Amino acid sequence: MNLKNLVLLIIGTLFFSCQEQPTEETQSAPNVEFQNKGHELVYKMTQKVGDYQKLLDKKDVVYTYTYTTPDSKADISIEKYIFDGELSYAAYQQHERTLPEMEGLIEQGYDGHTYWCKHNGKSVEDKEVMNRAIFSRGTNFYWFAMFQKLLDPGLNYEYIKQETVDGHLYDIVKISFNTNEGEASDIYQLYINQKTSLVDQFLFTVDYFNVSEPFLMKVEYEEVEGVLIPTKRAYTKANWEGETLNENWIQVRWTDIKFNNGLSKKAFEL
Repeated sequence: MNLKNLVLLIIGTLFFSCQEQPTEETQSAPNVEFQNKGHELVYKMTQKVGDYQKLLDKKDVVYTYTYTTPDSKADISIEKYIFDGELSYAAYQQHERTLPEMEGLIEQGYDGHTYWCKHNGKSVEDKEVMNRAIFSRGTNFYWFAMFQKLLDPGLNYEYIKQETVDGHLYDIVKISFNTNEGEASDIYQLYINQKTSLVDQFLFTVDYFNVSEPFLMKVEYEEVEGVLIPTKRAYTKANWEGETLNENWIQVRWTDIKFNNGLSKKAFEL
C-alpha cells in the first residue's frame, strides 16, 4: 500500500469512528406515543424493573405474604397467581388482622370470573367475608404486579415536579384512572429516583374503603429471575406533600418467591 492510500485509509477510519453510534437505548427505543413526560418516566421505570410481558413469560408465581400491623398482629398467607387473566389465590394459616374471629384455614380465590372464599374447606357466602376476599384478591395481585401494570390502558399521567427527599432527587408523577362518572378511583403519586429510575416511595389512596387521604409507601427491591420486585414494603398515613402523619408503620414482606410453577387454572376454582 502506498503512502497516499494509507493516509486515506487512516482518515476514513477516523471519520467513521467519530460518527455518533446508536446507543442501546436508542436502538431499543419504543414505538410508544407518550402522553407527557410523566408517562415517559413511568415507561422507563417499567423497563428497569421488568414489564408485564416478563411476568406473562413466567406464567405464574407462588410466594409467602406477611402483613404485620404496628401492634404486631400478623396475616401470613401463601399467595398464588397466574398472570394471564390475573387469577389469584391465597391460603391464610394465620389471620390475626383479617377475620380473626374465624379460626382455622381461610382460602380466597379469583378464577378469572368469580371470587370465592372457604373456611376450613367449606364455602362461605357471608357478605363481609366476601367483600374482604374481593378486596384482598384484587389488591394483593395488583401490589405484586403494580409497577408493570402502570402501563395498562386507561391511565392518566401528570408530571408534578422534582423534589429532593433524604438526599435523593426525585421526579414526582401522579397517576389516575379513567372511570365512569361517580365511580371511585385510587390515585398514585410516584417518587421516581432520577439516578436509578426506580420508585423508592409513593403515595396512594384506598377508595374501596372510602379512604381519600393518602398513605406513604416505602419500598426496597429484590431481583428474582431478572425481575426487580419490591419485596420489602412499609406504609403509614401521610399528606399529599409526602410528610408522614405518624410512625405507625405497617410492614409487608414477600418471601420465597418462585415463578413458573406449572399452576393449573383449576387450582383457582371454588
